[in-house]
Formats: sequence, structure tokens, C-alpha cells
Amino acid sequence: MTFPVRRLRRLRRTPAFRRLVAEADLRVDDLVAPLFVKQGIDAPEPVASMPGVAQHTVASLCAEVRTLRDLGVPGVILFGIPEHKDARGSGADAVDGIVQQALRALRDEVGDGMVLMADDCLDEFTDHGHCGLLTPAGEVDNDATLERYGSIAVAQADAGADVIAPSGMMDGQVGAIRAALDRAGHEHVAVLAYAAKYASALYGPFRDAAECAPQFGDRKSYQMDPANAREADAEVALDLGEGADMIMVKPALAYLDVIARVRAATDFPVAAYHVSGEYAMIKAAAANGWIDGPAVALEHLLAIKRAGADFILTYLAREVAESMHG
Repeated sequence: MTFPVRRLRRLRRTPAFRRLVAEADLRVDDLVAPLFVKQGIDAPEPVASMPGVAQHTVASLCAEVRTLRDLGVPGVILFGIPEHKDARGSGADAVDGIVQQALRALRDEVGDGMVLMADDCLDEFTDHGHCGLLTPAGEVDNDATLERYGSIAVAQADAGADVIAPSGMMDGQVGAIRAALDRAGHEHVAVLAYAAKYASALYGPFRDAAECAPQFGDRKSYQMDPANAREADAEVALDLGEGADMIMVKPALAYLDVIARVRAATDFPVAAYHVSGEYAMIKAAAANGWIDGPAVALEHLLAIKRAGADFILTYLAREVAESMHG
């Protein structure tokens, strides 16, 4: 008995057929917009290396978040740039710190209509640009930094954050933050752990936007080695064991294999960060006419979803949401 050749092209013949049998779906509900808010400016300041991205004032941030809410984007994550920096990153947990100001303003603006996430790290706030406190020898002091992360988390939760997102890759950071939040009566505030954050060369434009490039050395002693995937399994397990509610892989496109293995290992929500360099490459190539920018943007995000991410942090959030509404 013979069988006819299976013709897979039958199911690709029309847009309706392709939608019907699509295995992965990208929706506006899958997007989180990273936003920068800067102290001491009177108007938004464009980020040259990230076309379409700006350092916001609190007022312009509120306007941007209103637009995102109206487009259906469910969440934002905030990164703050203080007017003054010091070795301890004192502005990170100050009551009148820029992130706390922004969170209070956004909570008043959108209520519970959006999930407000806050980055919990020190690199934007320290004068040396590293993600933690330094020893006299100039090395990042892991355990001393944990106390700072806990204090920052409480300050952000007090100001209205729904989610604390520790990005410093310190050992024990999730446990320290969870304990600090619970002690302060913030048991309802979730933790999104940067469980597998790699020491990537794709962060350059972000460091322009957040003004947080390290003033000496690099971050390879605390961020993960790009050569390692199995190590991500251990990092994820540790963070979940310490109480993380969600976990993240960063960057996204160069680490699709890591996203897939993390997805296979846990039923907890998995996020991926489509980072500044991935965004900037699309914008630069499109500006030169080398690619169809919007089409490539959607292809990138769909690939991240297909790999297993439940939601994606991306600077493309607004334009993709606008295209879906169009």
C-alpha cells in the first residue's frame, strides 16, 4: 500500500491558513516596556544609540505609560538615573529617589491598571558603576550588597512597585530581597529574578541610556559566562528555591537555547529581555535600508516566544503594540 506525499504547503497557502495552524502567538499581553526616568531634567532626552528611546522626566514618563496602558501593554519596568551618585548608591533607596518618585506618580496615574516593575540594582546609582558595594581592594562585596538590595526593594515596594526585579547577579539576592519584603509587610510584592543574566556585549546602548558603564574593570566576575548553559539551570534552581515568583533570561536572541531549557525545567513564568543591543541593531540596519525593521522586530519577538518565554521585556513594546492595534 502506498501513501501520497504529504504536502505541507497546503497549510501555508493563505494568511488565514497560516494563522489557523500557527504554533506560537505573539500578543500585546506578552510585552513589558523598559523605561528610563532621569532626575534633574526638564524635558525628555533622546538616547542616541537607541532611536525612539528617551530618558524621561516623571511627567513624560506618566504620559508614556498612559499611552502604553491604552495600547494594552500590561507592564513596565523602571530604571532610574539620579542627579547625584556616590559609592553606596544612596539614591537607590532614598524616599525621594527618582525611581520612588516615578513609582508613586505612576501608581496615582494608572492604579492597578498596569504591573509596575522596578529594577533593583546599584549600577545606575553608584559613582563607580558596579552593581554592588566595593571592598577596599575594589572588588564587589557580595554579602554587603545584599543588605542594600533588600533596602532598595522595600523602598520600591513602599512607593508602589508590584514587582521587584534584582539584576545584579549577587549570590543570595532573591532570598535577601524576599526576606526584606516580608519583614516590611510586602508579602504581596513579587520578585522577578534575573536568574540567567549573561556578561554580554549587547548591553552598550543600555549603559548609555542608564549612564551606568563601570568606571573600571567589567562585570564578568558576577554576570554569567556566555559559554555556559548548564550553569543557568543551577542559577534558576537557586533563585526559585529562594522564593522567586518569576525568572528571566537576559539577553534573549543569543540565548534562545537557554530560554528553551529553562522553560523545559520549570512551570514558573519565564521572561526574556530583548536587550538594547538587539534593539539597536534592528534600528541601525533598518535606517540603512538593509532590512525591513518592523518585520524583523516581529520575527525576533516571535522567536523568543517560540523558545518558551511567557513574556518579553523589549524596547519595541510600544511600536509593536501600535502595529497590532493598526
